[in-house]
Amino acid sequence: MKIAIVFGSTTRYTEMVADKIASRPGFENADLIDVEDMNFASLTDYNLLIFGIPTWDYGEPPSSWQDVWDELDQFDFSGQLCAFYGLGDQSGYARWFVDAMGILHDKIAAKGAIVIGEWSTAGYQFDSDKALTKDKKNFVGLAIDDVNQQALTDERIARWCSHLNSLISATNKFERPDGKNKHCRDR
Repeated sequence: MKIAIVFGSTTRYTEMVADKIASRPGFENADLIDVEDMNFASLTDYNLLIFGIPTWDYGEPPSSWQDVWDELDQFDFSGQLCAFYGLGDQSGYARWFVDAMGILHDKIAAKGAIVIGEWSTAGYQFDSDKALTKDKKNFVGLAIDDVNQQALTDERIARWCSHLNSLISATNKFERPDGKNKHCRDR
């Protein structure tokens, strides 16, 4: 399976999480792509796109994502397997905790992506719901708080990656409407 971890980071913490994901079993050969260097046309070469984004200030995507934000609306994610992780500060910015992940998720899901990798809200304290699933029981992706819960980051990444591997292994392939099959067992 060909995997890309697409991240944007101002302070490099989102990149560090990308590196940690890429060190996990099943993700060792993932290509790390800084969103500032991203070529949208190359995204169709991947079976799985993992998007990483921190929440900046009051629930906003960081400046590293601003240059490509509108381009995301032009890209057809139909049938593309995608997962998300977001970084935030649930104590200092509880009203906006990982909101950018939810905003990015909604933007890409609306363009037809097949989204996997929900993550439980258990163990977090926050007030925002932008990064929650419709039933409000889970995050739309992995939520990381390296400010207040840094000791939990590596364990959370390991469990989330294991969960992603299970989801991928359970499915032989993802059919894209354009006829391009996303074979998930080709590791």
